[in-house]
Amino acid sequence: MSALLLSVIIPVYNEEAMLPALFARLYPALDALGVNYEVLFINDGSRDHSAALLKDQFLARPEVTRVILFNANYGQHLAIMAGFEYCRGERVVTLDADLQNPPEEIGKLLEAMDRGHDYVGSIRESREDSLWRHIASRLMNRLRERITKIRMTDQGCMLRAYSRAIVKAIASTHEVSTYIPALAYTFAAYPTEVTVAHAERAAGESKYPLYKLIRLNFDLVTGFSLMPLQLFSLVGIALSLASAAFVVFLVIRRLIIGPEAEGLFTLFSINFFLIGILLFGIGLLGEYVGRIYQQVRDHPRFTIQAILEQRQGEDEK
Repeated sequence: MSALLLSVIIPVYNEEAMLPALFARLYPALDALGVNYEVLFINDGSRDHSAALLKDQFLARPEVTRVILFNANYGQHLAIMAGFEYCRGERVVTLDADLQNPPEEIGKLLEAMDRGHDYVGSIRESREDSLWRHIASRLMNRLRERITKIRMTDQGCMLRAYSRAIVKAIASTHEVSTYIPALAYTFAAYPTEVTVAHAERAAGESKYPLYKLIRLNFDLVTGFSLMPLQLFSLVGIALSLASAAFVVFLVIRRLIIGPEAEGLFTLFSINFFLIGILLFGIGLLGEYVGRIYQQVRDHPRFTIQAILEQRQGEDEK
C-alpha cells in the first residue's frame, strides 16, 4: 500500500443542510489531486442528523472516509485536535463543512507545500461576510499582531495545511484552549500564505457569533503573550501615582480653602473609574488563572463515542 500523503480534517456541528453538497464537491476535488488521501470527519456532538449522514458517507466511501463521533459538543478547537491525534497523512489540511472555503482550493495549499513550506495559511480573496464581521476581524487582527507578534493576514480562515511534524508538535502540547493556527505558526520553520476563494454560506448558520469571536481572541491573546498583564501592571502603577498625587492635592486644598462639598461627585466619578479599572484587571487575571486551572485538572479533553473506519485488509466495516 502506498504511503498516505493527505489527511483532510473537517469538524462537523449541526451541518446536515450542508453535508450533501460538501460530499458532492469534496471527493471529486480530492480524487482529481491524484494522491492517496483520507477524509476525517469529527462529529462534534451534533443534535441534528449530521451523524447519520456521516455514517452513510462512510459506508459509501469506506476506503477513504473515517468518522470520529464525540459524545458531546466540545467545540471546533478540540474537534481539530482529535483529528490531529488520529489522522495518518503526511500533510494535513483543515476545512470547514460550510463550503465557504471551496474544497477545490486544497490543491493551492499542496502546491505551496511542494515548494518547501511546512505550514500554509490562507487569505480569503473576497470575503462574503457581513460588514461587522469584516470590521471585527480587522480590529482583532491588528490587536493580535501587536500583542503576540504573530503575523497572520486572515486569522478567521479555516482552510490551512500543516506538515506532519507540526501536527505532532501541536498534538503533544495538550493545550486545552488555544488558537491552533497561531500555535502552528510558532512551530513552523518556513510558513507562508496563499489566496483562496471564499463563498457565502449557502445554508445553516454560523457557529461563530460575536461572543465566540470575542472568546477566541481572548484565548489567542492570553495563550501567547503576557503583555496584557504587563500593560495592566503599568496602568496600575500609573493610576496609583496619580491617585496619590490627587490625594495630596485635596489635602492641600482643604488646608487652604477649608471644607467643601462641591467636589463630592467628582470624587465619586473618579472612584467609579478606578473600580472599573480594577474589575477589568481582575477579569484579565481570571483569564490566565482559568487557563492554568484547565491545564492542572488534567481531565480528558474530549470523549469519543465511536470511530467509523475501515481496517487495513477489510472491504467493509
